[in-house]
Amino acid sequence: MKKIKTLLLLLLITSVSFAQRPPQGKHKPDKEKVKAMKIAFITEKLALTPEEAQSFWPIYNEYDAKREALRKAMRKGRKNKEEATNLSDEEIAKDIAKQFEIRQQELNLDKTYHQKFIQVLPIKKVGRLYRADHDFKRELLKKIKNHREGGRGQQDGPPPRH
Repeated sequence: MKKIKTLLLLLLITSVSFAQRPPQGKHKPDKEKVKAMKIAFITEKLALTPEEAQSFWPIYNEYDAKREALRKAMRKGRKNKEEATNLSDEEIAKDIAKQFEIRQQELNLDKTYHQKFIQVLPIKKVGRLYRADHDFKRELLKKIKNHREGGRGQQDGPPPRH
């Protein structure tokens, strides 16, 4: 019963946080589905109380949005191979320096939000958060790979004959 109440509270909190965001153009439905899966995965791994969830999720959502913006800047800054072969040494050096700068910003963001996380969660749960975040990415990549392979990756042995 307690888990059901926690999940209902979590869903309410996340739906309110989604409703407060201004529209940012057309979202892919898959992106929202992945976000919901991530919320459920992290909630389960951290075993958040309703009070913890209420304090944690707004901070985590803010962190995740800022982290995604930095990663988007990183992807945008990378030159494709064809462009890179036509760049001067000075342009390549500038691109590399920009990548280092963005990675440093990401590290600074991680440090800042670590402090915020430990203000609302016990350190053990913060440690589980980092592990859950990593595990979720790994699970998502597995699902994507299995989907691309037509779901065969989940079976042991060859596909069944019809």
